[in-house]
Amino acid sequence: MSQFFRIHPETPQKRLIQQALEIVRQGGVIAYPTDSGYALGCSLGEKKAIERIKWLRSLDDRHNFTLVCPDLSAIGTYARVDNAVFRLLKAYTPGPYTFILNATTEVPRLLLHPKRRSIGVRVPDHPIARALLEAHDTPLMSVTLIPAGEEWPMTDAEEIRERFGVHLDAVIDGGACHLEPTTVVDLRELPPQIVREGRGDTTPFR
Repeated sequence: MSQFFRIHPETPQKRLIQQALEIVRQGGVIAYPTDSGYALGCSLGEKKAIERIKWLRSLDDRHNFTLVCPDLSAIGTYARVDNAVFRLLKAYTPGPYTFILNATTEVPRLLLHPKRRSIGVRVPDHPIARALLEAHDTPLMSVTLIPAGEEWPMTDAEEIRERFGVHLDAVIDGGACHLEPTTVVDLRELPPQIVREGRGDTTPFR
């Protein structure tokens, strides 16, 4: 059974954040709260952890994984961002958006779409997620925790532990999250293309 951390949703305890990150650094998979449901996360390049996440979510190789970043500067390391795209990212991060961009060579091959070499990037607006990212030396590889065959993300840590705890290394309980997933916007070419409507307002991208 996974470890279970109760972390304050507004003032995360640094000691518990570090304990959760140590599990990530050792190749573990965690469930953690974001501004649009709970997500599964692991370190970049941890093949076994990534394969476990794909199995838990029933994902195939065509799924766009997301790099969850602490800020815009981290995005620029892993995705190609020109001036027009940078202005859009600056205006709408942090927030409940996932942006699809062309990946740089810094992104491990196993995270890339096999044909498009694209990657999702996201800067969440949730104190626990931000505390994790600011204390970690690289972005987290992440996907929203939407069980196979279901439409909405999971929003309750106790339920996540009951359903998936045996397959996770840690669950962070940060209280209830918003039900809607992120809005996904493809910025590889302008004008933007809305891939999925979620919690983020789509009006600026239409």
